[in-house]
Amino acid sequence: MEPNASFVNFSDKSTLKVALVGNPNSGKSTLFNALTGLHQKTGNFPGVTVDKKSGFAKLSPTVTAEFIDLPGTYSLYPKSLDERVAFEVLCNHQNSNHPDVTIIVADASNLKRNLFLVSQIIDLKIPVILVLNMMDMVEKDGDVIDAIRLSEKLGVKVVGISARNNEGVEVLKQALLQPLSVPQYDFIDIKKIAPDAIEKVKSVIKVKSDFAAFQIINNLSDINYLQNKETQIKITDALNTLIIDTNKLQSLESVERYKVINRIVEECITHKSSIKTESFTHKLDGVLTHRIWGYAIFLLVLFFIFQTIFFLAAFPMEWIESLFVFISEATANVLPAGELSNLLVNGIIAGLSGVVVFVPQIALLFAFIAILEDTGYMARVSFIMDKLMRKFGLNGRSVIPLISGVACAVPAIMSARTISSWKERIITIFVTPLMSCSARLPVYTLLISLVVPQDKNSGFFNYQGLILMALYLIGFIAAIGAAWVMKWILKAKEKSYFIMELPVYRSPQWRTVGLTIYDKVKMFLFDAGKIIVAISIILWFLSSHAPGNKFAEIDKKYEGNIFWKETPDEMGAKVESEKLEASYAGMLGKSIEPAIKPLGFDWKIGISLITSFAAREVFVGTMATIYSAGNTDNTQTIREKMLAEKDPVTGKAKYSIAVGFSLMIFYAFAMQCMSTLAVVYRETKSWKWPTVQFFFMGALAYLSSFITYQLLK
Repeated sequence: MEPNASFVNFSDKSTLKVALVGNPNSGKSTLFNALTGLHQKTGNFPGVTVDKKSGFAKLSPTVTAEFIDLPGTYSLYPKSLDERVAFEVLCNHQNSNHPDVTIIVADASNLKRNLFLVSQIIDLKIPVILVLNMMDMVEKDGDVIDAIRLSEKLGVKVVGISARNNEGVEVLKQALLQPLSVPQYDFIDIKKIAPDAIEKVKSVIKVKSDFAAFQIINNLSDINYLQNKETQIKITDALNTLIIDTNKLQSLESVERYKVINRIVEECITHKSSIKTESFTHKLDGVLTHRIWGYAIFLLVLFFIFQTIFFLAAFPMEWIESLFVFISEATANVLPAGELSNLLVNGIIAGLSGVVVFVPQIALLFAFIAILEDTGYMARVSFIMDKLMRKFGLNGRSVIPLISGVACAVPAIMSARTISSWKERIITIFVTPLMSCSARLPVYTLLISLVVPQDKNSGFFNYQGLILMALYLIGFIAAIGAAWVMKWILKAKEKSYFIMELPVYRSPQWRTVGLTIYDKVKMFLFDAGKIIVAISIILWFLSSHAPGNKFAEIDKKYEGNIFWKETPDEMGAKVESEKLEASYAGMLGKSIEPAIKPLGFDWKIGISLITSFAAREVFVGTMATIYSAGNTDNTQTIREKMLAEKDPVTGKAKYSIAVGFSLMIFYAFAMQCMSTLAVVYRETKSWKWPTVQFFFMGALAYLSSFITYQLLK
């Protein structure tokens, strides 16, 4: 098949819209990062909650390209909401994100499978560039792809690159400025598969090709881009006169496409040898996906990650703490005493310190997640976990949301859209928030540092990392335990299947890892940071003010009394502590103290529990503000202030092992994230699931925390 083509030229446009589309694991996102670098932004596609990543790059002094990274898809038959986005952007010419040019990223080392999507997009009759990614691996295997011949066969421009090594990226940019071909003929004669149906669709609506009409036939119930509802009804009525089996039509199409694809592959690819030796990937998979050693190695990987997080992050965290102590002290000394100075030192700076100090650990956590994904190991974890997950009402595809939940529950729950079974999808959504997310990391870190001081560690091995790993494992055990219970409660007849392509192992792309860290840390600082600082300012006001003249009465109580045995500093701390207890914040905390006292919590912790319903990490900022308001010593860090806290009844340290672990267990299970509840509602289209989830996790947290405190006190 050697189609003729017409040409279009975009070199005279000042802004060019370019979509990147391809199969999962084709290197599409790596190419996107190589093209755009730090010039990226994240939003949502219109009308849906699917993430939209777009970025900009200069193609010439006068032409700028906006690149849109579409969700990965194997074909133009959307099975999930992510795939539907790619389908609608490419097929709907009225879509605001419809591209001037589409770059199809194909894994050159597995070209036959990738050409299926390529052939479908060619039949959409839109300007296309086919990018053969991972050409370095093809050359390493000794194979040869005749790109010129392939371009002639497909009727589109073909560019060979290696996005990971940044090879060929500039050539691709220049190709966008050159005339691009638009094939005039179909890749296959789609009309012979459903001639009557295609003609009926074309009689109702104007389409660019027979394949566009064929797509409407197969996806009519999922298409949102038809001009109006009336058009959709007309098409439905026209097709009702025919007997249409969409599964059969798609099967016939696949057979026809692969007939042509097989011929093209035979003509355009030369293999060095017909005898294939066992690849490094297969050898390594024999160990990493082993039914016993696979689990053991995964636990070792987790152990290494959490040990490293505490060991390496300790040094920059100390520097950041020292920096904020210096800033607080300098600000207090420079500004005259008063409301403004108090707000800056005990409100804003104290709140900021509770955010920034945990950046090193957040960065390390996301670095490890990015490395595991980029090397291909994360896909193996899903594979080995499938058999285990099925016993608990889940499948291997549920592992992706659960593992993603270690980063953030919101995108993790959204990724459950790829699960075809309603029952397994609901269970996955329900239990994913039990996985300890990065928002809990600052809470865990602060509490672990109070319970297990650093001097208990021994070099790289540290007990703090061991406890952190245990908390993450507790979350996973709770998640699969809850899933097992729901397996028997929810009833569904459909069966699910887990099919996943395992990518070859590769060394991590450090540029991609770096961009991931940058993006996640930026999100933590600016998204969570804004909430934390805002709440810190509100808390400062509530902690620094009281009804009536209560503060004046406390000052008068201690004023000029020469019989007190305390030093002036001790007396000042006592006055500030009593004022804090009499403040609006103290009154709020005291009102809930009876309910949380059996867990070992006091009114200060109670305030933090309330404020952290906005976001779990707010706990740290709240504690920083509360202890700053009740402590006039600006040379101490939040940890030092909390370590110095004494239990008024026993006179011992307030944050004992019992209190520390009780609080950690509470945060491991409690649903204290409004964003998660919102996304659960959005994904299930019902308030039933987030409501049940909230009360179930709250009850589990309270009961577990109560048992922990009573056993350890």
